[in-house]
Amino acid sequence: MGRRKVEIKLIENKSSRQVTFSKRRTGLIEKARQLSVLCESSVAVLVVSASGKLYNSSSGDNMTNIIDRYGIQHACELRSLDLAENTRSYLPHNELLESVKSNLEESNVDNVSVDSLISLEDQLETALSATRARKEGLLREENLVLTSQIGKTNGGRQNNSPANSSGINPPETLPLLK
Repeated sequence: MGRRKVEIKLIENKSSRQVTFSKRRTGLIEKARQLSVLCESSVAVLVVSASGKLYNSSSGDNMTNIIDRYGIQHACELRSLDLAENTRSYLPHNELLESVKSNLEESNVDNVSVDSLISLEDQLETALSATRARKEGLLREENLVLTSQIGKTNGGRQNNSPANSSGINPPETLPLLK
């Protein structure tokens, strides 16, 4: 006879909830340890309880090294998430440009404060950074597509062009603009 399926919903009884949290947290950490041993991988688990208490476990490597590696590998994504978060608090790009244009018209120049101009400058810089990050992402994706298309086109055939016969190989991917 198998176990009954547990309905996934909030446990109303506080003591039952705490017991379930403790047991499942222990089980989760044990599964992470097993994954690390079986697959020779580094695993980090962070759990924050409802009361705000932090539980962590790492196997295969220490927690700091795992988090640092994650930060290095996903720095671009984290930066673009941060930029996206910053741009949400500002005006959309078109409205921002209209605001700058109206504030800088000759008839309005005397009524504009330095603080409002600094704020507009900050918003423009953030919008520009977000646009650059988005464009870089698009360039990376396009670069990957072009690289895979070149690989499919060549199909393992060796190119007998003069550049290859001289020993100079062209770059495999296009450089990204910074």
